[in-house]
Amino acid sequence: MKVFSLALLTLLLAALWIGCQGISFRSAYSKCCYKEMFIRQKIPAFLIRSYQKTPSHCSRKAMQVELLKGKKFCVDPEEGWFQQYQQQQESPSRST
Repeated sequence: MKVFSLALLTLLLAALWIGCQGISFRSAYSKCCYKEMFIRQKIPAFLIRSYQKTPSHCSRKAMQVELLKGKKFCVDPEEGWFQQYQQQQESPSRST
């Protein structure tokens, strides 16, 4: 009985330690976008801080867009306004 109690206590302490470390068993999937996370309306370019493609293991192809205030949204990379934004960001700036 003492061995069982010790094993149970060790397991409980390990679970608490993992929780305190912020480690998640789903951490690999935390950067995926799900249906309810997508935003359909155009985001003004001046509000966008950064964007990145979701990992290949995600079920939906998407771009995660971070706004200046830190909020993150998922955008369909096929959206016309987003493709236009990407082209503007990737094209070299021209001075006249």
